[in-house]
Amino acid sequence: MTTAPTPASLAHMVYFTLKDPSPAAQKKLVEDCHRFLKGIAGIDYFAVGTRVGDLSRPVNAQDFHVGLHVVFQSRKAHDDYQVHASHLQFVAENKETWQQVRIFDCSVG
Repeated sequence: MTTAPTPASLAHMVYFTLKDPSPAAQKKLVEDCHRFLKGIAGIDYFAVGTRVGDLSRPVNAQDFHVGLHVVFQSRKAHDDYQVHASHLQFVAENKETWQQVRIFDCSVG
């Protein structure tokens, strides 16, 4: 007996480089991620934090300050998150602080 495959989860990894790299600016972004994003429906895993500075092998990216890691239950959950009022408010309130944002999305499961 075979079962139908389940939809893959979607891992959404976001790396923020800030215009102001101070510890206070990094802390504020981490706090805003928790405040605006953590409780949005469809999230299976949520984590956010700052780069570990002493991990500096040649393969370690050094050009970001805050990493946001969200795993969604499905592609639909990801798509709903993108237009959720809390996500839009997070972007509106923080985008001026970003020098660069890189996003890596992967199907996982």
